[in-house]
Amino acid sequence: MLSNKVNIEKLKQSETSTLTYGSRYFSEPIPKYEMPKEGMPPQAAYRLIHDELNLDGNPNLNLASFVTTWMEPEADLLISENNGKNFVDNDEYPQTEIIQNRVVNMLARLYNVPEDCNFIGTSTIGSSEAIMLAILAHKWSWRKSREQKNLDISRPNIVIGADVHVVWKKLAKYFDVELRMVPMEDGDYILNANKAEKYIDENTIAVGVVLGTTFTGQIDEIENLNDFLENLKENEGWDIPIHVDAASGGFVIPFTEPNFKWDFRLSQVRSINVSGHKYGLVYPGVGWLIFKDEKYLDDDLVFHVNYLGGVIPTFNLNFSKGSSMILAQYYNLLRLGYEGYFKIIKNLLEITNYLGDLLVKTNVFELLNPKLRLPIIAIKIKKEFQDFFTVFDISDKLREKGWLVPAYTLPENAENIAVLRIVIKENFSREMADLLINDLNIIFKEYKDKIGNKKESNKPLINIF
Repeated sequence: MLSNKVNIEKLKQSETSTLTYGSRYFSEPIPKYEMPKEGMPPQAAYRLIHDELNLDGNPNLNLASFVTTWMEPEADLLISENNGKNFVDNDEYPQTEIIQNRVVNMLARLYNVPEDCNFIGTSTIGSSEAIMLAILAHKWSWRKSREQKNLDISRPNIVIGADVHVVWKKLAKYFDVELRMVPMEDGDYILNANKAEKYIDENTIAVGVVLGTTFTGQIDEIENLNDFLENLKENEGWDIPIHVDAASGGFVIPFTEPNFKWDFRLSQVRSINVSGHKYGLVYPGVGWLIFKDEKYLDDDLVFHVNYLGGVIPTFNLNFSKGSSMILAQYYNLLRLGYEGYFKIIKNLLEITNYLGDLLVKTNVFELLNPKLRLPIIAIKIKKEFQDFFTVFDISDKLREKGWLVPAYTLPENAENIAVLRIVIKENFSREMADLLINDLNIIFKEYKDKIGNKKESNKPLINIF
């Protein structure tokens, strides 16, 4: 029989091929802030990281993020097969660029680009990059037009509503453009011509509008603003473009409201961005930028490089990016088609309205936007309950049950309004809506004794059902 000492030595020598949890890597501390001197077996490295990530939230219960958390196995396989491709290497991966251009064509037509326009577009990491590129292009066009007339070019501005994503603030600061943000008003959270008029002048390089705001899920009055800018062009000679931030709504409204005019059918809409990783149903990160006509993108912004083997034009803020999500977008467009997207989005809106009705029936919440046109629900607590709990309390208690529902205050002029926002994604079912309401009712029970049995119109203050 072998001695105990020999057995221990043999175990030490074979630890890289034994059970993962039996190795020393799980009993000794692992360096967290500097590279370890020695490596470890792949199984151990994987399991250490995998298990640590269990502390993250469950993506399927993440109602905070707009980003896609599920794709079909075939899409996962396609992504895995192409993870090693750098999209910018067009000379080495020419078919990938061709596929990108097919997607640009499909989106331009989805957004009703006129037949006499030579549209142009590109993939991006997301809508943030797309918005920055679009406004840069409009700044260049504005500056060139002013220079040709010997006019001052030192004070460009953009006009947007306070309902926009933070990227608009970033681009104004990064690219030295004055940000003219139209404040929200209590009960009126979107941009229209009446509110924007006094902010627009000859130095306005673009008006930014949103098709599905981050804060409330509403849509700016785009056609109304387009009509105003048309009149301004006729009377003042100012040809001010509209950029539509369709990050959330660009894969929703074309299928649910095809007759609603927000896109290239409007004369002043010159560029549109959309997030493929939102309701385009692709994992992060992929976005798309489409210009109505190539004349709205100055050649001076397109760089041509030859150090990858061929002469490659590039119009992006970053250089390298993965090809896999671009290909995944093409997969979805082929796999689903117009009818498939329509069915998915229609189903999402049905679930959104179902959940919205249940939230109202609790008698605790009010919808900020009763007309739910996107799969986004923003709710606030009724005044009679605000002394007992806040949206931040509800958000914290939902997190204890695994749900991730963000609570926040609205921007300036409406900062006294605190809301919860629920984003309905493809893998959120009617049953999950019922589970969410059940968990909310459990939370309400905790407050019921505190609130008491007050009645209003013969209804309980908290309607547990």
